[in-house]
Amino acid sequence: MAKRLIAEFLGTAWLVLGGCGSAVLAATFPEVGIGLAGVSLAFGLTVLTMAYSIGHVSGCHLNPAVSVGLGAGGRFSASDLPGYIAAQVSGAIFGAGVLYAIASGTPDFSLAGGFASNGFGEHSPGGYSQGAAFVAEVAMTFAFLFVIMGATHGSAPKGFAPIAIGLCRTLIHLVSIPVTNTSVNPARSTGPALFVGGWALQQLWLFWVAPLIGGALGGVAYRLLSPDMPTPTEVSGN
Repeated sequence: MAKRLIAEFLGTAWLVLGGCGSAVLAATFPEVGIGLAGVSLAFGLTVLTMAYSIGHVSGCHLNPAVSVGLGAGGRFSASDLPGYIAAQVSGAIFGAGVLYAIASGTPDFSLAGGFASNGFGEHSPGGYSQGAAFVAEVAMTFAFLFVIMGATHGSAPKGFAPIAIGLCRTLIHLVSIPVTNTSVNPARSTGPALFVGGWALQQLWLFWVAPLIGGALGGVAYRLLSPDMPTPTEVSGN
């Protein structure tokens, strides 16, 4: 169990450092910034690279909503949830800390830019309402779990699950960055929010509640569609 938790810690740290780091450090870099498409791809790549690296160790959840969704879908033991969630949140905070140490190395750095935190209303990149943000997070996490469950199904093509899951994560960001800056992952939201404080912590509840609901619904929906278990070595996803 200890190795699985260490893998989840390191994998989630990489998710935050790579994904949020692309938004904080590279998205708006003068003239050659990677933009929203680049940030979306970066998040997908963090999932894909870690899925191939630690999928055989921990299942590469990297996300409390994924762990809860897999549990609801019959793919993960409820008794393992507390340890996984603690490792994921700790990893996200560590990853955000490393990112802060890097980003604060420039004289014009300021947390007022949001530090890749998730938000709604005036803190939504597109000014979307709390209701719209909630629906987006539930729907996107539902879709994410549905893809994870299908890609890791015992009858799915072997070895391709990380690609499908990473591309799904990229697509989710392409759609929802303007709405909430894209969470779909309570741990990913918690790390940056702890550094920003204020509004980011006040709005953090939505980025726990909505993804957990969406993840559970996605796991249950796929379980009803196709109840077969995945092969033991298949990656579970982020």
